[in-house]
Amino acid sequence: MNTLDFDKKPEDTRIVVAMSGGVDSSVVAGILKREGYDVLGITLQLYDHGAAVHRAGSCCAGQDIDDARRVCETLGIPHYVLDYEARFRETVINPFAEAYAMGETPVPCVACNQTVKFADLLATAQELGADALATGHYIRSRRNPVAGNPNRRALYRPIDSDRDQSWFLFATTQEQIDYLRFPLGGLSKAETRALAEEMGLVVAKKADSQDICFVPQGKYTDIINKLKPNAALVGDIVHLDGRVLGRHDGIVHYTIGQRRGIGVATGEPLYVVHLDARGRRVIVGPREALETHRVYLRDMNWLGDAALEEDAAGGFACYAKVRSTRPPAEAVLHTDEKGIYVDLAVGEAGIAPGQACVLYSAPGADARVYGGGFIERSERSAEAEASLKALLANPVAA
Repeated sequence: MNTLDFDKKPEDTRIVVAMSGGVDSSVVAGILKREGYDVLGITLQLYDHGAAVHRAGSCCAGQDIDDARRVCETLGIPHYVLDYEARFRETVINPFAEAYAMGETPVPCVACNQTVKFADLLATAQELGADALATGHYIRSRRNPVAGNPNRRALYRPIDSDRDQSWFLFATTQEQIDYLRFPLGGLSKAETRALAEEMGLVVAKKADSQDICFVPQGKYTDIINKLKPNAALVGDIVHLDGRVLGRHDGIVHYTIGQRRGIGVATGEPLYVVHLDARGRRVIVGPREALETHRVYLRDMNWLGDAALEEDAAGGFACYAKVRSTRPPAEAVLHTDEKGIYVDLAVGEAGIAPGQACVLYSAPGADARVYGGGFIERSERSAEAEASLKALLANPVAA
């Protein structure tokens, strides 16, 4: 076996590297080239980068494409640029705006991995005769054979927990996992940059890319207002007890759990508890109204060794992350007539629909990724649920 778990020599193994122009994917290409693999670099032009070309931290913009090209020249590997702007707009940008207009908090990086990178680019890599598609994500995969699939692989958290990107990759399908490789999973970010310096790569000191690559200056509301102008319509700010406290200029300016900048003053700390897109209302309440112990999931991607219904029969003990920056915490996954839901041992505040809930085997760096789903709704205390239900029963538009 070679270092990528293929039973042949590196020089007989073709690998396509998804190159964003950043240090991580560049080092992946360098490592594989150094090990003797047949390496091709592909960069995707994902959006109209006119406003973002000179913005530090942008991803796949004009400068990034040029950086990827220069890295490939240094390494002596072919480099191709594919125009995926229309596909990216259709599968990532438009759904992002639609989700915000509906009061959700989407994760566009997950959508990008699901569609453009791990579906379209992966198919292109296969058409080029590649044995695998390699990326610069900080996550690990290793062999996990089962009957009928001796080449099956499983995902694990990386060595560097500060760079853990497994939360963003929970929707990767088993078929995709079997084809993908993640050479940086066993490295720290410092080690990656040191390798870039050693290889003489122009991107060695380049700043890391931002999560939302297509939003110039980080103003996501500009994108939403352009694509979904109704999302910026004014409405009421309403307390859970039914009091109208003020007015807002669009629910897209608010997020679940927000405290500062709500626009009302009542003498008590208030938090955004719910965004009522249908009634154009920002519903606020005390912090305890945010406490969540159960989340219901949709679009579940299960990566266990058996079917979800079999694994979760009677409850599946695991660890869950409802935010990318939090460590996994104890939880139990259920699937029954109520749906698919996760009970959290320790309550979480500020959970919003559209976010991801990712499941793991353990809390540490060697934890296996069991997949996850998008949060459809969260369940708060009985009192908060009753108050919210009463308000939503009268969805009068502002």
